[in-house]
Amino acid sequence: MLDRLLVIGGRVLDPGSGFDAKADVFLEEGRVSRVGEIMPSSIPHDYMWIDATGMIVSPGLIDLHCHLRDPGFEEKETIGTGTEAAACGGFATVCCMANTNPPIDSPETVSYVHEKARREATVRVLPVGCITVGQNGRKLTDMEGLARAGVVGFSDDGRPVTDAQVMRKAMESAGCLDLPIVEHCEDASISRGGVMNDGILAGRLRLKGIPVAAEEMAVARNIDLCRITAARLHIAHVSTAEAVALVRQARRENLPVTAEVTPHHLTLTEERVAGYDTSAKVNPPLRTLADIEALLEGISDGAIEVIATDHAPHMAADKATDFNSAAFGISGLETALAVLLTAVVGRISLPILIERLTAGPARVLRARKHRRVSPPNLIPEGLGTLLPGAPGDLCVFDPGFEWVVDPSRFVSKGKHSPWTGTHLKGKTMLTVVGGRIAYRHEGINFHAVRGSGKSDAGESR
Repeated sequence: MLDRLLVIGGRVLDPGSGFDAKADVFLEEGRVSRVGEIMPSSIPHDYMWIDATGMIVSPGLIDLHCHLRDPGFEEKETIGTGTEAAACGGFATVCCMANTNPPIDSPETVSYVHEKARREATVRVLPVGCITVGQNGRKLTDMEGLARAGVVGFSDDGRPVTDAQVMRKAMESAGCLDLPIVEHCEDASISRGGVMNDGILAGRLRLKGIPVAAEEMAVARNIDLCRITAARLHIAHVSTAEAVALVRQARRENLPVTAEVTPHHLTLTEERVAGYDTSAKVNPPLRTLADIEALLEGISDGAIEVIATDHAPHMAADKATDFNSAAFGISGLETALAVLLTAVVGRISLPILIERLTAGPARVLRARKHRRVSPPNLIPEGLGTLLPGAPGDLCVFDPGFEWVVDPSRFVSKGKHSPWTGTHLKGKTMLTVVGGRIAYRHEGINFHAVRGSGKSDAGESR
């Protein structure tokens, strides 16, 4: 960790505090000390500093939904490689989902994740625990024990809880702990065996479709259960127009419902599947242009508070097969910000985009009330902002930097991306986590202020 770091000359964009102006950011002992302006000739003694002129300086990004595959699937990703990929993408905090092997359904597995993250992680890792034992959809986990061990929510991600009574009990238990249920909303009775969006294109390609109703019915049911229990419900990777409408109505009723959307659902349609390209096989599937319009509207009007990657790395063999057999999921941590800057900004404003990647997810993680148990202090006060005392998490990106996506150069073990060969505009230049340099692009130089008050260029340590 650098004791004192100063980022000067950038546009500081901190939606959590409403700050948006050219300014300098001071970090001391791993925390934000202040945001203001300073003359280059009067940089304080013993600071390391960088020149961020022409760049955007925001709080470190927060990903509420990614798959680190560890434990059990280390051939696909590890906590080490996944968090290094996150840092490359500007993310300072990631929430890792529970569908590992063994799944994160016991305090012992939670402890494994925390300990391995302590040793190997480049960014902050917050584990999500299972709703049911073994993700079997039947017996609830010891949610209180998982909370004490340090999970930040509960999810059987990828295996939706089909039994409404089980989900009701899960919500009641999670509500007592003031932790969110994070649900992959899908009615498997009508989606089972589907591999892409149900519609004319699926028929032409002779692929079994996943109807929009599969998502919408599950969203409606879970919102009804939220209405009964008053528990916090976070709906993962929303993909349809009607699902957005259901979330919007729930929020108008002041229900504790939040939702996230992914960069791929915001930018790609089902047409991307036309060539049987398995890099476009995701669940929920890519939908239609009308759905994208509804998702963008949901982000703009606040119905959708979060953008999350759903980073899902696989081995090459998992994708290098026929479309029906290929695994669902893409590697998204290293492209998310650039994809959004390239394809979404202009449809929504840059401040709203950054809010949905910082302060928005931080609100979902933050407790609303006194908790029945006292979990480890995983979520620092001020996370997702640059307020004084907030964790020293920064994402410094160059919105004009142009590059071409080459998955072979990904840090992630997952080398599959629907944006392969795509020209993107915008790139992370520096990621700082708790005052520590997690990622530095080769174009960023550090300077040291010596005792004489003069500065010398230097490399990061």
